[in-house]
Amino acid sequence: MAYSAAGLVKMGSGGGFNIYFYRSLDTAATVNSAAYFNSAVDFLNVGDLIIQQQVGGSVATPTSVTAGTLMWVLSNNGTAVDVSDGTAIVVTDGD
Repeated sequence: MAYSAAGLVKMGSGGGFNIYFYRSLDTAATVNSAAYFNSAVDFLNVGDLIIQQQVGGSVATPTSVTAGTLMWVLSNNGTAVDVSDGTAIVVTDGD
């Protein structure tokens, strides 16, 4: 799939960086691909943190959370945004 602005929400800012929450049906491997966030080039800054949540169902009404990843914006040259590969967040349920 492709980046969806509706899935990206700014959660807070301070100290020169922002924290975003991004909900998508896409895997972390897709989200951290080159050019994925290029449509957000005007507001994603180097050092911003993106908490990516992969869901099942739909973004508006998810039926499950399948994965989570912390990603940092590594570069933004005004045309292209690149994010880190990410650090996985465990979302398993042991019961």
